[in-house]
Parts: sequence; C-alpha cells; structure tokens
Amino acid sequence: MIKYNLKCTNEHEFESWFSSSDEFDKLSKKNLLECIYCSCKKIEKSIMAPSISGSMNKKQELMETNIKNFEDKKNVLLQLRRYIENNFEYVGKDFSKRVREVYYDKKSNKAIYGTATSKEKEELSEEGIDLISIPWINKDN
Repeated sequence: MIKYNLKCTNEHEFESWFSSSDEFDKLSKKNLLECIYCSCKKIEKSIMAPSISGSMNKKQELMETNIKNFEDKKNVLLQLRRYIENNFEYVGKDFSKRVREVYYDKKSNKAIYGTATSKEKEELSEEGIDLISIPWINKDN
C-alpha cells in the first residue's frame, strides 16, 4: 500500500491510498480518480514528505526505554517509602525539633521521618545534623 497526497485542478488537496504506484497511474489514465471536494476528474500527485519508518521506531524505542527507566526508578522510591513508613516514626512538621532530641540524646537511636522547611534544614546542617531528603512518591500514581 502507498499513500499519495493528491491535488485537483481546483487546488483541492486530499490523500488517498493505492495498492501500488502503478495502480495510481492506471486509474489516472482511465479518469477514474475524482476530487473528494468538487468531483473534478483531473487529479495529480502533490508534493509529500516521505514516510521514514526506521526513525519512528527508534523514537518509539527510546520513549519506551525512558518510560521503563522512569517506572523502575519510581518503583525503587516506592519501596523506599514503604520501608520508611514501616520502620520509622512519622513526626510530621515537628521533625526539626524531634531530630534535635534524637541527635543530642546520644542514648536514643530512634528512627524518625517528617517534613522540614529549607530554613530548618539549613539550621540543622549548621548544627552538624546530616539529613537525607527523599522524593516522596505518591502511592496512587
């Protein structure tokens, strides 16, 4: 099958499929082609861009690879989230206060997680308290 852009003498442009280029030539010689807009019988091929299937396949493969990589990384982050939720205590917005309690009370090895503002993170860093920020992936997506 081959697709051609066609044009009638009235400047109407349209597309049509043919079993081969010879088929188009045969139908054209017999005046069996007709404009879909005005029924004009004088039809010729119009300029058209070639269809390059190889590059589309490569683009598709690249897109599928990127999606797969994204899904793999998302799954790792979801596993990390589940681990944290199951093994750490959630302290919410009190994180900076509670992390100081754990840090300065050397006897406590409590594992906690929560949220902190940029300013709070900076202050904790200045005190020598190392933090790790983890992208919190939504479970529902």
